[in-house]
Order: sequence, then structure tokens, then C-alpha cells
Amino acid sequence: MSILDNRRLLKSEIDKVAEVAGYLWEKGWAERNGGNITINVTEWVDDGIRALPSIAGPFEIGFTLPHIEGCWFYCKGTGKRMRDLARDPMGNGSIIRILPGGARYEIVADSPVVPTSELPSHLAVHNYLLGKGSPYRASLHTHPIELVALTHSRKWMERDVATRMLWSMIPETKAFCPRGLGMVPYMMPSSNELAEATIRTLDEDYDVVMWEKHGVFAVDTDVMSAFDQVDVLNKSAQIYIAARSMGFDPEGMSPAQMAELSSAFGLPK
Repeated sequence: MSILDNRRLLKSEIDKVAEVAGYLWEKGWAERNGGNITINVTEWVDDGIRALPSIAGPFEIGFTLPHIEGCWFYCKGTGKRMRDLARDPMGNGSIIRILPGGARYEIVADSPVVPTSELPSHLAVHNYLLGKGSPYRASLHTHPIELVALTHSRKWMERDVATRMLWSMIPETKAFCPRGLGMVPYMMPSSNELAEATIRTLDEDYDVVMWEKHGVFAVDTDVMSAFDQVDVLNKSAQIYIAARSMGFDPEGMSPAQMAELSSAFGLPK
């Protein structure tokens, strides 16, 4: 019997993960086992789940993360493909609990699928979010083609240069991604340094962070909202690249049009 049986709210959140995983594969943003999803499911964990024994662990996180002590997470498994997670989320991911002290975790259900190698980075971000009182419970890492392509030019890696261009391509981008796109220079994937740089960039008031020549890391209230932000930003990048491929530089929305949009939607100027 699955841990999700008769647990409607928890199942609903993990079903969202499966749905998003399918979208990532369909868009070509999740080659092989590329990308990761981790969601904080603590609020949907009932007493029955809390009483379940460990099926694997404990494992060291590599950090001491006091704000997530006692929390529960659903995590994509290491080496698992998004296309398979979309079909069978509990066969390609696991539910873990963070042990007292915030330095170790154990796997609880449904099978001993070891979480992603990027779990320490994801958990460090969740620790940061809880520590600042954020309502965000989902983190998503994926490889959107056009956004990654932009990072191969120094121009777009400068602070908020890509944000201003992406906002100007279509009005919805600033409306739905009002904090823009933070930029992190290339660092070794899965490294502590990348995790720390990501947290610093999130702390500058971004919800979506671009890892140079690698992919994006997005946080939001749930995984669907995190996906939506990345999807909208990448659509703007596609519009920009389509215009360039047609032989012209897109003029984008004018500063006056952007100011009007910001005023109408109550967005930061």
C-alpha cells in the first residue's frame, strides 16, 4: 500500500510534481535524468505517516540546517528521469524526514529511492526560506533551452540585463515574474558553493535564479507556480531569439509602456 493511499492533500501535491515533471520532459528541459524537484510536504503529513518507521538511513546532509529540523520533503530520486517520475512519482522519488539536529535525514516511503545528489543544495534553500518566514514550499531545477542559451553571452550575465530584456518581450512576463531573473556565474553543479550563491541571489529578492551554462532554480508556493515562472521567462527568451533569427533586433516594450504596465498591475517600477 502506498503512503499516498487515502491521503488526498498529500497526494494532490505529489500529483502536481508528476504533472510538472511531464511538462519538463515534453519541453525538452529534462534530458536523461536532468533536473530536480523538492517540495516541503510537512503540512500534509498526518500522525499515521509520522509513526511510520524508516526504510533507509539515516544519511548525512552535509549541512546543519536548523530551520528544517523535523520537516518532511518529497524529493526526486538520484539518477531518475522526469519522464518516469511523471508516470510513477513514488517509484522515482521518496519522502524523507529531517532528523533532530537538522544534519541527517531518513527515507520513510514508499521505496528506498535515494534522493537526488543535489538534495543538500535544495534543503539548504528550504532552510533559508523557512528561516525568513517565506510561504514558499517548492524548489525546481530544470534546463530551459533558450534561457540557458542566453548565459553563453557575457552581456546577459550582467545584473538585470536579461531581466529587462525578458520583461520587455511580452507584458505577461513582468506581470507573472515581477522579481525577474537573478544570475549566478558558473560553479560546479551540486557544490556547496553553488548552493550558497543561489541563496545569496534569492536573498536579493529573486524567485528564479539562472545558473550560467546550466539551468534555472526556481522557488514558489508550490511546484506548479515555480514552473509557471520559468515557463513565462523562457517564452520571452524564445520571442527574443525568434526575432533575432528573423534578422532583426526586437525593439521590446518601451520604458513608458513598461511603466504603464507596472502601474496597472501594482508592480515594482
